[in-house]
Amino acid sequence: MAQRGAKNRTVGAAVLALTAPLALAACGGGDSDGAGGSDGEVTSLTVQDTFVTEPGASYYGELLDACGQENGVTIERNSVPGGDIIARTLQQASSQTLPDILSIDNPDVGQLAAAGALAPLGELGVSAEGISQGVVDANTFEDELYGLQPTTQSLALFYNEDLLAEAGIQPPTTWEELETAAAALTQGDRYGIAFSAPPTYEGTWQFLPFMWSNGGDETDIATPETAEALQLWVDLVSSGSASESVLNWGQEDVNDQFIAGNAAMMINGPWQFPVLAENPDVTYQVAPLPAPEAGGTVVAPLGGATWTVPETGDDARKAKAAAVVECVNSDENMVDNALTNSSVPTKAELGEQVVAEDPRMQAFVDVVPDLRSRTAKLQDEWPTAATAIYTAVQTALTGGASPEEALEQAQNG
Repeated sequence: MAQRGAKNRTVGAAVLALTAPLALAACGGGDSDGAGGSDGEVTSLTVQDTFVTEPGASYYGELLDACGQENGVTIERNSVPGGDIIARTLQQASSQTLPDILSIDNPDVGQLAAAGALAPLGELGVSAEGISQGVVDANTFEDELYGLQPTTQSLALFYNEDLLAEAGIQPPTTWEELETAAAALTQGDRYGIAFSAPPTYEGTWQFLPFMWSNGGDETDIATPETAEALQLWVDLVSSGSASESVLNWGQEDVNDQFIAGNAAMMINGPWQFPVLAENPDVTYQVAPLPAPEAGGTVVAPLGGATWTVPETGDDARKAKAAAVVECVNSDENMVDNALTNSSVPTKAELGEQVVAEDPRMQAFVDVVPDLRSRTAKLQDEWPTAATAIYTAVQTALTGGASPEEALEQAQNG
């Protein structure tokens, strides 16, 4: 089936470290007269997001206009690259020029909330009822909801149907089966499995489902559970079932290797569907990530953009902004968003509508109830743990230390 949409922004984008909390005065999102401030009717709202590529750029432009019209306001939209959004927003907070509505990557919620740049949505009457608990956790800081997220993305196992059929191999469901299948599928220049393990948050993102599904935890990575997960990756590389180049591959590189026939299986996300659709000779399916043991639960990280209401100090504008945010997150818009942008509704009950359009989304829909937030436990301290995790992965995969030693060094380094 032809896929619709493309990757909106890089999953697991780097979170910039906050150097100091901002003491924010009331910050205006627009003029108090012509733009409709607190002294008059609100007739327009400013929006800042990171959807600079298609189809997200056009999709969100149309959606915001429609939601604005529904709520009696015009939308003045500004889109900036994802890597610039946090620094820009903090500068706007300092200069009291915050937009009325802000879309950011969900791991950035804690940082901006800690800085006082976001308004608690509960105070504006916004509820996250029905949304996956992991998504709610990702958008919560110090027990307050700050973001409402319509769709999410995660990871699954993509496999070349023809290659597995020729080898008589079923998609692996456990780590043991993964190692066996990867070894059997490794032939000549083709590796059995490809994944992304660079020294970036992208590498951490890909390792998290292995760490979490085995009982590991970001609050203490130097544990036997996390070491066992890292040993799996070490074994795949050292045995030759995975290329040593995983140390440098981003997720797009992994997809390129899969398309080229250099990997029979890969760990990746639904944002690759549009690229794969451009290569119809690649016959593939998607299965859930293997669990450590048969019957085990796979706990994967959640990605995706969330919608927030900055703390402008103008109650009338914030109330109107909250109404637009709720419109963006309506059930109907969640499903349409997911189908357009190759993602999954954050309400599990809506997932089957997406699967009906593309059965390959089933693996991603199935994990929504168990998706886990990267920032729920450490909040704005998550970047430190993320850096320690990818540092340990790099050390272990290059043979610099055993998984146990690499994790201990990274955590205490």
